[in-house]
Amino acid sequence: MRTVVLRGPRDIVLEDRPMPKPADREVLVQVRAVGVCGSDTHYYEHGRIGNFVVESPLVLGHEASGVIVGVGHGVSEGRVGERVSIEPGVPDMTCPQCLSGRYNLCPSMRFFATPPIDGAFAEYVTVHESFAHVVPSNISDEGAALLEPLSVGVWSCRKGAVAPGSRVLITGAGAIGLISMQCALASGATEVVVSDINPVRLALAKELGATAVIDAGEGGLGELDMAPDVLIECSGHPPAIGEAISKLAPAGRAVLVGMGGDEIRLPLAVVQQREIVVTGTFRYANTWPTAISLVASGRISLDRLVTGRYRLDEAEAALVSSRDDKTAVKAVVYPQK
Repeated sequence: MRTVVLRGPRDIVLEDRPMPKPADREVLVQVRAVGVCGSDTHYYEHGRIGNFVVESPLVLGHEASGVIVGVGHGVSEGRVGERVSIEPGVPDMTCPQCLSGRYNLCPSMRFFATPPIDGAFAEYVTVHESFAHVVPSNISDEGAALLEPLSVGVWSCRKGAVAPGSRVLITGAGAIGLISMQCALASGATEVVVSDINPVRLALAKELGATAVIDAGEGGLGELDMAPDVLIECSGHPPAIGEAISKLAPAGRAVLVGMGGDEIRLPLAVVQQREIVVTGTFRYANTWPTAISLVASGRISLDRLVTGRYRLDEAEAALVSSRDDKTAVKAVVYPQK
């Protein structure tokens, strides 16, 4: 089968590899669509993200959907033919974190496209049957792939305890920010303000339901006329994070999603005097059923976020599309093309 392999920073090749065989309790998936994540681009550009370093050839891509075409021992043959969205992280399910329901924090997690685990820029992949989630016919292949970033949005809203009547500020209108905005609205938030410096993305945020948008390039968040209960920070821009936390209402919650610098300046007096809760997020846990329901019911639009479609041999162009095109939001690679 064909795969796209990262050999080092900005060194990517199309390579033939043997077809994978499903192990016990695994399924073989013919990959139909793979979304390009910012982490894929970061690995391509730099060969590492924090402590995760590409030390040997790596297949990128972790936002994937496809069709089950084979099963391993212990899996029903009836699963062949199912359209599925792949949850790309398989935990050990035996450690204290897993047994506490926090399997996203499993220290033995095997996560697609995180060194040294290969990802889904390939014609076929295998995955544990429990992490191949069946999707209904009214969710497209693209939408099924983008259930992965939608899970990030679902998780961020859960961490922020977004509820009916919540006032939410989203900083950063990339794909995750736009998805988190839609999740906040679906969770019952009555005010959801989105800030960014990209006018195209702000227009899309407004189209998808934001109650207000702010051009952060023109005076930061000075235009914000409400004190949000929840901040979902998706920009990863250190100066923006401190300013946004300072806007929170007393007892507000700041959910840090965006990946930027390793350190930020925290407005400590604000955090202490207002009893602000600041939390990070690391992937997600138990989000796929909710994500599937939100898209199948029409509450959230994922297809609208797709701004570029690429063949497998065009994966490198997909990886740099957001850098080269300021109107780009989400690129999708089609391994069967």
